[in-house]
Amino acid sequence: MKFIIAIEPGTETTSFGVEVPDLPGCFSAGDTLDKAVDNAREAIDLWCETVIEDGGDVPTAKTLTEHQADPDFSGWIWAVVEVPVERYFGPSEKLNITLPRLLLAKIDDYARSHGESRSGFLAEAARLAMR
Repeated sequence: MKFIIAIEPGTETTSFGVEVPDLPGCFSAGDTLDKAVDNAREAIDLWCETVIEDGGDVPTAKTLTEHQADPDFSGWIWAVVEVPVERYFGPSEKLNITLPRLLLAKIDDYARSHGESRSGFLAEAARLAMR
């Protein structure tokens, strides 16, 4: 899954701080920007593992535009990181569904243009519809 992270710039005496606005209480830091991003991936993975194992859900993500409008993040650096947390949802299962050809083509075009697979897109659409 992709996650938006907000990075508070570091200084010569402070580390880069990282917050994951869509995951309450998920934050990290690093002495360099690269280390801060790596540590954010680890924090996201641990946050999701804990919440999912406790029976919770990963919250629906807001858009980058919505997060950037938050004055608490004024002057912060924004990034998107990929963290493979889907493994915590259980093993994948194959299924056979029937969709109109035109709809399937639109799904494939949309997913491809957003760097997703058909299955990933459909799974996320289902999660959003059931919230």
